Amino acid sequence: MTTTMANQASDDNNGPSPEQVRRGRRTAILLFAIGFGPMVFATIMFYTGWLNPAGHTNNGTLIQPVVSVQTLNLETAAGKPLADRFGPDEVEPEWLLLVAAGDCTSECEELLYLARQVNIALGKNANRVSRAAVLGSVPAELGARWQKEYSLMERLVPAPGTTPAWPKGIDPKSQPRILLVDPFGNLMMHYGSDNTGKELLKDLKHLLKISQIG
Repeated sequence: MTTTMANQASDDNNGPSPEQVRRGRRTAILLFAIGFGPMVFATIMFYTGWLNPAGHTNNGTLIQPVVSVQTLNLETAAGKPLADRFGPDEVEPEWLLLVAAGDCTSECEELLYLARQVNIALGKNANRVSRAAVLGSVPAELGARWQKEYSLMERLVPAPGTTPAWPKGIDPKSQPRILLVDPFGNLMMHYGSDNTGKELLKDLKHLLKISQIG
């Protein structure tokens, strides 16, 4: 018995065996694949149409190559970086509809309204998508209505001393856009006033259907 206890103590001091280490790694890989594999797979399917029996064609304009939301250098009014909300460690990952514009004229407000209505139209899946806006300026009349009509549209600002590095082909100051960000923080697609709410809703429903994350 003394010899057995001594062997156990020796094993404890020596740490896990190579087999235990390999088993732990396999378990970690399996858990990652179960949790995040569907999201990666869904993204590949959406961009390539691979194994897509419905032959879905996206209505928004794809951002290629995919750009990280971190390059936008945006933060909340409290100073929290937007990029911190995304990634594999998030407990409740979400998609994001981000309205970006310079001076928020009528075209800009059309996109604010479109993003709000599409989010609501998702019904039971509405909580899987959040909304935010980064705007150069807001007319006093819209500002007075903001809390009533767009209370769930969070306002974001560039971090001090930075300028958003928008993806190629996107210039919100001259052409307001809605950008779609996936739960990993990738800017996937963008929409303009030439897109309808029905088109954006169709894309979102498709993505939420094939994705188990966010």
